[in-house]
Amino acid sequence: MKKVFKITAAILLAIIGLNACNAETGKKSGNIPHNSSENKKENFDMKGKKILVAYFSWSGNTKDAAQYIAKKLEADVFEIIREKEYPSEYTPCTEEAKAEKDAEKRPAIKGMVDNMVEYDIVFVCVPVWWYTAPMPVFSFLEQYDLKGKTVIPFCTAYSGPSSTLSDIVDATPKSNHKDGLCIRTHEQGGKGMDKNYSKIDKWLKEIGF
Repeated sequence: MKKVFKITAAILLAIIGLNACNAETGKKSGNIPHNSSENKKENFDMKGKKILVAYFSWSGNTKDAAQYIAKKLEADVFEIIREKEYPSEYTPCTEEAKAEKDAEKRPAIKGMVDNMVEYDIVFVCVPVWWYTAPMPVFSFLEQYDLKGKTVIPFCTAYSGPSSTLSDIVDATPKSNHKDGLCIRTHEQGGKGMDKNYSKIDKWLKEIGF
């Protein structure tokens, strides 16, 4: 009986791990507060602010959501792309992503935001991979001086944000922050993401847009 229990527990842990890395699929949405001094809507003035939506996407879910946010806010867009592409198949991708995370690597990424100094607000949109953001996202964040800018985290996930939103905040300690949002969905390729637009609208309104 003990042997059966151990086997069952091991299977469950494996499933949980894969769900955490499920590249941009998730179940429900939720907000994660970050105790920012800018959390109050009345303290946040959008007038004259220049906005950038930076995103990393593998299956297409985060790309769809990021482009929706950018269109709604008339923001510029920058896609974070790993120099060496991840495998297109799910399992090899999860294995490579986990090894990269465990080694705390900062993989090279393509291109840079030449005029980052001009932006006041930076949305950082990512999928949840192994309980956090993909490592190329941290490569991106560490390339710039984001001191004084408002960084707003957003993620798509299969089971929940885990530490993804707070990890983006922790990676930008000299920035101001607004509450992040996690959209959970079981779809891939951006399929059905339009069903979550109302949640995104509500969130943007709550944080002052």
